[in-house]
Amino acid sequence: MCLGVPGEVTSVWKGDGDLAMGTVAFGGIVKKVCLAYVPEAKVGNYVIVHAGFALSVLDEEAAREIFSYLALAVGTEEAGGEPA
Repeated sequence: MCLGVPGEVTSVWKGDGDLAMGTVAFGGIVKKVCLAYVPEAKVGNYVIVHAGFALSVLDEEAAREIFSYLALAVGTEEAGGEPA
């Protein structure tokens, strides 16, 4: 199973060979990400990222919903398998 994580696009540029690239913030961590699959992504958009590639653009509401699921999963794990 693969996990795509949402993050906010903070910058966009053209890399080698005109490849769409950007930086994406994940809760304080910022990573360089390939935007070739989502060339329409702009600063302020949220994208789902897996293995350094943005796979889709999503709206802020959908990103917040995913963040809440991730927080619940972390809370469940920290509580020894019981919901937090």
